[in-house]
Amino acid sequence: MSLKIKNALEILKKHDLLVSSSVTDENLEVTNISYNSKEDQTNGIFFCKGNRFKSEYLEQAIKNNAKIYVSEKEYSQDIDRLIVKDASKALALLSAEFYGNPQNDLFIVAFTGTKGKTTTSYFLYDILRHAYPKQVGLFSTVDRIVGPKPEDEFKSDLTTPESMELFHDMRTCVDNGIKYLVMEVSSQAYKKSRVYGLKFDIGGFLNITPDHIGPNEHPTYADYLNCKKQLMINSKVNIINRQTNDYDTVYAAAKETSDDKDIYRFAKNEVGDTDFSIRNKESNLNDSVFTFTAESDKAEDLQDHSEYTYQLGLVGDFNELNAGAAIIAAKKMGVKNEVIADSLKSAFVPGRMEHINTKSHGTIFVDYAHNYASMNALLSFLRREYPDSRIKVVVGSPGDKGVSRREGFARVLTESADAAILTTDDPGFEDPADICKQIDEQIDHTKVDVKTVLDRQEAIREMIESSHGDDIVVLAAKGNDAYQKTKGEDVPYPSDPVVAKKILKDIEG
Repeated sequence: MSLKIKNALEILKKHDLLVSSSVTDENLEVTNISYNSKEDQTNGIFFCKGNRFKSEYLEQAIKNNAKIYVSEKEYSQDIDRLIVKDASKALALLSAEFYGNPQNDLFIVAFTGTKGKTTTSYFLYDILRHAYPKQVGLFSTVDRIVGPKPEDEFKSDLTTPESMELFHDMRTCVDNGIKYLVMEVSSQAYKKSRVYGLKFDIGGFLNITPDHIGPNEHPTYADYLNCKKQLMINSKVNIINRQTNDYDTVYAAAKETSDDKDIYRFAKNEVGDTDFSIRNKESNLNDSVFTFTAESDKAEDLQDHSEYTYQLGLVGDFNELNAGAAIIAAKKMGVKNEVIADSLKSAFVPGRMEHINTKSHGTIFVDYAHNYASMNALLSFLRREYPDSRIKVVVGSPGDKGVSRREGFARVLTESADAAILTTDDPGFEDPADICKQIDEQIDHTKVDVKTVLDRQEAIREMIESSHGDDIVVLAAKGNDAYQKTKGEDVPYPSDPVVAKKILKDIEG
């Protein structure tokens, strides 16, 4: 991999990002790219990015043999430099060039939404890997899959990785024979220009509710919505949940760059002004059965039949909307309906509605529900399925971000839970006790029995040990995460399903 400085200058000028340059040799071809000053920078281009960047980082990069740096201001005159208007945008564009623009060799489908991104991405990934074996990659909150071998699968640290890692992994995908890529795109990906310059073949907008509002994320809901809708503007084909909040804004964004023929709307139990409708036929603790009906001419052309019935292996009727988005994308990519139907029957999403039966301690569900919208959908479904059971929830909220989630958790626990244990979940640089206190203060204690146990494993143990009979225990918001983000470190954590199964083995044998 390499980058010619001459090409870098042309790209930055084309995107109106170049402020000035001081280059001794435009024919220089760098063979290293980095924004981490601790790494070897030999014959490399170094990016000075981030609000917390210090000049000492550049000094260290120069000591590690960086040839040239990119920055929004001049820090040093000791080596060549490119001064730009936005270092993050420059990083995205030049990373793509450094790795040979791998995005051009991939058919990329991206999903955004306050809830459901991961589930929808896994649904489509499962469909495509059956249709196109060994040719499908996945970039999700849970996993990144960059090839067909076991060693090509690893845990994600961000929903949408930093642009340099993103294009690095895309290059790996292409080199491994991957032709189709399914990925989640977070609002932060647009806020921080991680996907700047990327055009997606298909973009799916699932939903939006207030979330990720806080000092380290989005200052306002309007900013959050503005970042979310960018996926529509940057996708050739758009798939939109007709029932999302702010639908008119989202649809208008899609219309900016796509014709009507390339915009597909879907909805649940709604026929008017949509292309596909979803109607639940049966939902229980094993599966969901629903019809998927074409409601417009372009939908019938895509589906080749007015209506199909699907069986979804993942528990919860709220997952039918996620499946709908995946179905439309798969059909647009030419996948036969039989493959779609068979894939959905066996679809599995790590950390989503994992069902653990016990001998005498109720029924346990592990789910990644991590905001009001997703938790409300989950608990409402369980309340319908188990009207006579006590619903008991173990949940925490992350530090340093998503502050609005705390009020949301308090509200949904008051509305739908009988008991709750508040605990630790990625506290970051905040005190987990303070986070739990903020949730607890907003819960109606006349409706919910609440206590706080900061050690997450102990909280899960206490909830399971105190449950019996028809009780429903929900381990929420963390899913299969194998670490706790604490004070800048990823502290190993077994994951909620592993903890629950170990506790059951201890107490039930």
